[in-house]
Amino acid sequence: MDKADTAQAPKGVVDPAGAARRIRLATYPPSLPLQAFVDYFWLVEWDMTGRAPEVQRVLPYPNAHLVFDQGQTAIHGVVRGAFDRKVEGAGRVLGVRFKPGGLRPFIGFPLSRLADRTMPVDDILKTPGGQAELHVLGQKDDASMVAAAQAMLMHALPAPDPRAAIAEHAVAAAAAKRGPINVAALCDQVGIEERALQRLFSNYVGVSPKWVIQRFRLQEATWRLAAQGSVDLADLAYELGFFDQAHFTRQFTALVGQSPMEYWKSQQGPR
Repeated sequence: MDKADTAQAPKGVVDPAGAARRIRLATYPPSLPLQAFVDYFWLVEWDMTGRAPEVQRVLPYPNAHLVFDQGQTAIHGVVRGAFDRKVEGAGRVLGVRFKPGGLRPFIGFPLSRLADRTMPVDDILKTPGGQAELHVLGQKDDASMVAAAQAMLMHALPAPDPRAAIAEHAVAAAAAKRGPINVAALCDQVGIEERALQRLFSNYVGVSPKWVIQRFRLQEATWRLAAQGSVDLADLAYELGFFDQAHFTRQFTALVGQSPMEYWKSQQGPR
């Protein structure tokens, strides 16, 4: 298996400095047959024994996940708000992050039905969820866990869907640095009429193009504000396409739970 990427927490992890203190995060690439559907496998491991529980907040991407989590194994659709997880005791979770559109060929219905919801893994993996959970989480190390999950997905592998690839391309265009700041600009970039793009995202991604663009902008903001050094909030708001600094502050605070300046201060200096 390819070496894990453990360099740093990805964009979307709120308080990356604190996350490094709470959890170990590793990601692994999928095998070639799964690359049309899966971005990567991710593993989170923690040991808070003797320490008070802490909350880890994540701003999810427009991706569905298959999560092997003790007593909570499930398929997760896109979460439209912030996702909070209490980190306590000791444990580990293995996840499969599908590409935008990558889950759709497995399930046979629009991803919009799964937004903010979960579904059992049984039908997709062709095995009872509890049995799948025990098999994956009972492995001795990262490599064995990933291999076990990968084998299950390979057993259930559907035919690639060309429309899923188009959805993936459109989401990648929205995520690009200095990418489109509104839906009209995204339509122009990918060459799809707005109504058709709305239908594509509802069916294959699970959320609207507007939501995707706004989420990427806010994730970029948290990433930039978590970096050490000075920051100009007005310039950042303008660069990320917000109407003004006040608009940026309102959206950032509603999602992250702190104003941009409060968040920036919390990430500066030693942790």
